[in-house]
Amino acid sequence: MQLLAPIGLLLTLAGLFGLGWCIWRGFQIRRSALPPQEIHAALHRLIALNLGSVAAAALGLGLLVVGLML
Repeated sequence: MQLLAPIGLLLTLAGLFGLGWCIWRGFQIRRSALPPQEIHAALHRLIALNLGSVAAAALGLGLLVVGLML
């Protein structure tokens, strides 16, 4: 039970890092000189990573709260 809080913290930080990376990568893609179809495809692939990062951060936050309550 004592490991829930540190694991939750690490998972939350990993999710937040992933969100920051998605934002940074999205700006890079939008600034690139690619054709609009390729930009759209690259941003579409980035959505999956973004949703995974949000899920990891939410799960980590939940684990952190449960670990602190116990």
